[in-house]
This record gives sequence, structure tokens and C-alpha cells, in this order.
Amino acid sequence: MGSRPSGSKRFVLVPGGNHGGWWYEPLVKELEKAGHSAEAVTLSGLDPEGPASPAANLDSHIAELAVRVEAQEEPCILVGHSYAGSVISGVADRSPLRVRALVYLDAFVPENGDSTWSMTNDWERQWIIEHAGATGLEVGPLPFFDPRARPHPIGTYLQKSKLTGAWRDVARKHLVAAVDPEWLKLSPFAAQTERLKRSAGWVVTELPCTHNFLAKGPELLLGLLLAEAEVTPS
Repeated sequence: MGSRPSGSKRFVLVPGGNHGGWWYEPLVKELEKAGHSAEAVTLSGLDPEGPASPAANLDSHIAELAVRVEAQEEPCILVGHSYAGSVISGVADRSPLRVRALVYLDAFVPENGDSTWSMTNDWERQWIIEHAGATGLEVGPLPFFDPRARPHPIGTYLQKSKLTGAWRDVARKHLVAAVDPEWLKLSPFAAQTERLKRSAGWVVTELPCTHNFLAKGPELLLGLLLAEAEVTPS
């Protein structure tokens, strides 16, 4: 494999609940065409061709991602969608020097002691309750999710984040909020977006789309991440 061009960056992309790395595949191809390194991670239990992993919790998902992030000395731009905001925060808290930037794609930004359950809103809590009933261990996909979506280990939603605050040492923290009006009627992220707009050290970008940024192809996120690569220091 030849060397990458000067200025190229390493991206590690983590999907949200019920989704695997396949969600990012079109985006990975385009980032690589642009000369960057891009890896889409599938956390345990979320591979449509792999085994279920109902015992997975937030700690185990963070540990899995940390192995990927720490496998290379080159720091990465760490991207997380939705639930994965808690996962990328946990990895950055563990290894802040391995992360150039944190990009939260309509994603939870936890404080120590927060969980997906505590951060989300009532309609999603009701969904979790109703769709974990079959086994009590996994939560079925929301109705607008991709057909490949898998049941999601409920422990990852219920376990509290264990953060020392070291993740704040990552110099660049970027929240990308989906602000399609119909989505905002449901979104559990709206109050967080307004709060982070007023928070020092944060960049907040609002995109006129739904929670599924890739529904119409990779172009919207591609432009944003290519711009991120330009402003993130080498």
C-alpha cells in the first residue's frame, strides 16, 4: 500500500443504535477516494450476519472501539452517530491523545453518570420498553431504520457513562445536528444542541435533514467531513 498524501487524515466512524459499519460504507468509499483513511466499526451484536450479543454494555462497546482507535499511533477523527456519542466520548476519555477531533452526528454528548436512557426523551424510552419485551435483553429497531438494522443490546442504553473529563482535552469537538422540522418533533437532541451552541470549545453545525444523514447518499456528510479534515490540525 502506498503512502497517503500529505494532509490526509484517519477517520474512525461508529454507527448509532441497531446499525453496523455498513451504514457508513458509501461514505467510507468517498473519503478514501479523497485520500483519507476511513474505517467503519461494527460493535458487538450489530453485524447483520454475526451473532447476537445481548450481554454487551456501554463498557464493552467502548473497549471494542478503543482497540481500533489505539491500534495505530496516528490519532483519528472519531465520528459517532446517535447512541455512539456515548461510545466515542468513552474512548476519548480513555485515550484523548489518540483523538484529533470528536464529531457527534446528531449524537448524545454525555456527562459522567449519564446514560442513553437518562438523556433521551419519553417517546424513545417508551419504544425501548415496548421493544425489549421479547427477551428483555435487546431493543428492536425503530420503524424508519434500515432493513439491515439489528436488535440492540439494552445494557448499552442503560449503563451510565464513566467519564473522568479527559475527553474534554480533545481540542476540536463538533456537534452536527439534524434539524429537519419533522425530525425535530421527535428528536431527543434539540435541547442539547441549544446548550452546546452556548458552550465554549464547541462547533455546532445544523443540517436540514433527518436523523438518517445518509438517506439520500453520502454527499452531505462527505462535504462536512472533508471540511473537518481541513480544519483539524495534523
